[in-house]
Amino acid sequence: MCRVVDLRQAVLAKNDMAAQVLRAELTARGTTVVNLLSSPGSGKTALLERELLLARERGVAVAALTADLATENDAQRLARSGVPVKQVLTDGLCHLEAGMLGRHLDGWLPEDTRLLFVENVGNLVCPASYDLGESLRVVLASVTEGEDKPLKYPTAFGLAQLVVVTKTDIARAVEFDEAAFRAHVEQVNPGVEVVLTSARAGEGLGLLLDRALAAGEGAVPHTPVMAGLQQSHGHDHGHDHDHDHGDGHVHVHGDDHDHVHGDGHEHEHEHDHEHPHPHVRSAAQTR
Repeated sequence: MCRVVDLRQAVLAKNDMAAQVLRAELTARGTTVVNLLSSPGSGKTALLERELLLARERGVAVAALTADLATENDAQRLARSGVPVKQVLTDGLCHLEAGMLGRHLDGWLPEDTRLLFVENVGNLVCPASYDLGESLRVVLASVTEGEDKPLKYPTAFGLAQLVVVTKTDIARAVEFDEAAFRAHVEQVNPGVEVVLTSARAGEGLGLLLDRALAAGEGAVPHTPVMAGLQQSHGHDHGHDHDHDHGDGHVHVHGDDHDHVHGDGHEHEHEHDHEHPHPHVRSAAQTR
């Protein structure tokens, strides 16, 4: 008997277990994790900086961890809010994983942290498949990215518990069709809330913070239809390779985890965390 094992399935199952443990640990200490996903240049950092400042003004104990392939630019910007901020450099890895996040929080995250915002790597493909132990998953899209973004990235938008539109101050200039965007979001994720924001103009400021606090206080976030389908069918990503060859061998297909780094070379990551850990940089330790 021969069964082809999809390594990606095993990796995601391992990540889900780590996410469940991390979520339980953080919930027990009163910390709510908010996972922020978006394309590069969506205005995610600008909006998060304003939300962190508002949280501090309200007396909410908040922290932020931001992940990038390179540079500490985002952490330096967020640190201006005066809250604890940590930069994680992934060295080309296109997403964070629950085990990775847990290690970076250990010994750094203040015990009284009520909200932890995780600014994921700018990418709507890889991060969409990985649960980080969050209590609220937010996908952001700017008005400049096109109304069909939810249709192009159905997993990212389909698993969102909140969708945030950014840069609305220039919506008219770029002829953003809000109705079309909302219809496309509804198509892949029926019932999810869509909020409009502008970090520059202040539109919608505080909505992200309010939704995060509500999740931490026991409000049940939106349950995406796609999440239920994934749970009932396992992590089906179009590579279901269970085949019976009748020869008694097991074949492992690990090709889904070849990541291309910025140096132009392909590096295979099996995600068993035996490869070198990403570099970690602390940008601020202030409150």
